[in-house]
Amino acid sequence: MNMHIFDKLKNEPIIAYLSMEIALSSDMPTYSGGLGVLAGDTVRSAADLSLPFVAVTLISRKGYLNQKISPEGWQIEQPVEWEIEKILTPLPVQVEVEIEKRKVKVGAWVYPWKSARGTIVPVIFLDTNIPQNTPEDRSITDYLYGGDSRYRLKQEIVLGIGGSRILKALDLEVRKYHINEGHAALVTVELLQSFKNCDVEAVKNLCVFTTHTPVEAGHDKFPYDMVKDVLGEPIPLPLLKQLGGADCLNMTLLALNLSGYINGVAKKHREVSLNMFPGYDIHSITNGVHSYTWTSPGFQTLFDHYIPGWAQEPELLTRADIISNQEIWTVHQKEKARLLQLIKEKNNIEMDEEALTLGFARRMTAYKRPHFIFTDVERLKKINRAGKLQIVFAGKAHPHDFEGKKLIQQIIQYSRELSPEIKIAFLENYNLEVAKKIIAGVDIWVNTPMRPLEASGTSGMKAAHNGVINFSVLDGWWIEGCLEGITGWSIGPESEEDGNPQEIFQKEISDFYGKLEYVIVPTYYHHREQWIKLMKNSISKVASYFNAHRMMESYITEAYFHQPFLPLTNGSIVKAEKN
Repeated sequence: MNMHIFDKLKNEPIIAYLSMEIALSSDMPTYSGGLGVLAGDTVRSAADLSLPFVAVTLISRKGYLNQKISPEGWQIEQPVEWEIEKILTPLPVQVEVEIEKRKVKVGAWVYPWKSARGTIVPVIFLDTNIPQNTPEDRSITDYLYGGDSRYRLKQEIVLGIGGSRILKALDLEVRKYHINEGHAALVTVELLQSFKNCDVEAVKNLCVFTTHTPVEAGHDKFPYDMVKDVLGEPIPLPLLKQLGGADCLNMTLLALNLSGYINGVAKKHREVSLNMFPGYDIHSITNGVHSYTWTSPGFQTLFDHYIPGWAQEPELLTRADIISNQEIWTVHQKEKARLLQLIKEKNNIEMDEEALTLGFARRMTAYKRPHFIFTDVERLKKINRAGKLQIVFAGKAHPHDFEGKKLIQQIIQYSRELSPEIKIAFLENYNLEVAKKIIAGVDIWVNTPMRPLEASGTSGMKAAHNGVINFSVLDGWWIEGCLEGITGWSIGPESEEDGNPQEIFQKEISDFYGKLEYVIVPTYYHHREQWIKLMKNSISKVASYFNAHRMMESYITEAYFHQPFLPLTNGSIVKAEKN
């Protein structure tokens, strides 16, 4: 294979971005949700900004899951067979990692993500489906988040250790390893091996760690008996325990102890992370989305006309006020018509283009509370009589998340009970293409997480790029993005500390139905000019800031090219020695 896409990257040290999942296209189902979509947007912006950047992930041959909804409303998962050979190009490199005392071969494929400017960011997909491997080892890179914790540990060995070795085999010099969530933390173990005396400071100088999980249960932990069985002892076990936790190997702790720059993904998430991991210097870089990717075709054309250069410089979207109200509304209604046509085709539900349409689409899991809107069905019916409502849902539950699946079933039951009074559609098999239609086609984007469990969230940022107004609980990024009644509306008290959980829930419910009935519905139906002003504010005050270019510029200046000095010895800077 022609290796020319790596030639330019040999001129200077690269940023190596390691992530368990990366979402680039619906045809490549190597993602499950927000983490992967963020990783895809990171790749896109890195290319637009001409960064020396290489992303590394797993091939996930059978994808995450293909979602079907049974007549009873139950999620059924099917493997996703995708055409790897037609989409990716094999790389002529192979490395070995040790798993359960066996030599496991790791191959690689590449997808060259090309920006509009012509810059290429190679995305490397690691693959253990190699004839020399045992059948068990060949399946390690099959399922994203599949199997048990032993299977997960094997995948993380392939990602962290195998990924590092593949980059070395490609003769790429790495300036920084960006560990996107704890799954890739074993790259630090590989780096420790490469330095004399396992030099911790030298490894820290090479690593950047972004944590995304504000709940203890979300951090990967493996018992040391399993670690010894599966990983062996690449570095002395006492050192691993010192760095990764005394009782079990905590991947987040390992990354925290071996990264020179650590960040959460919103200002609030930084506070939560500092409480979870006191004593660490944790910064915050609030997430963003790739503006061009998540702006619908109609709004792309409109922005091209009024705000030339916006795609490369999304901060220019602050000028959205100059677009006429009529044009904003006309484009939005066209995007809405596209969404309602999709619903008609997929669900055989005829929705009304003039009705206020609410959207809720994301991973279906309990803390995100997708059923929140149905807490008081009688109140919802009353509001609907004052101004017609319709609701669009989408999202997948993890195959092992019974509660998440139950929530999907409840939503579908509500949709049947409330029909035809309130039309509700659940679009199955949520993916990038479905997401683009929903975030552009609804009028209101609803987000109701249980605080403070939303690290950042990015779907509302995508909606804002299309003039859709956010109506959300003050958690994650929305704490920074919400200007009440200007960029959208909040749900509930300002802080989760304002009362006990039941009091907070009651305030949220009261706020949700109150604002929907007395502010949102009347504004939509009776004050159209004011509504369009809010739409413009979504673009000019939200999309102009909450974008991946701004996010990547922060990583560039704070994490990638900011060079901390190694400790001083006898007045001179220590230069770490490699073995």
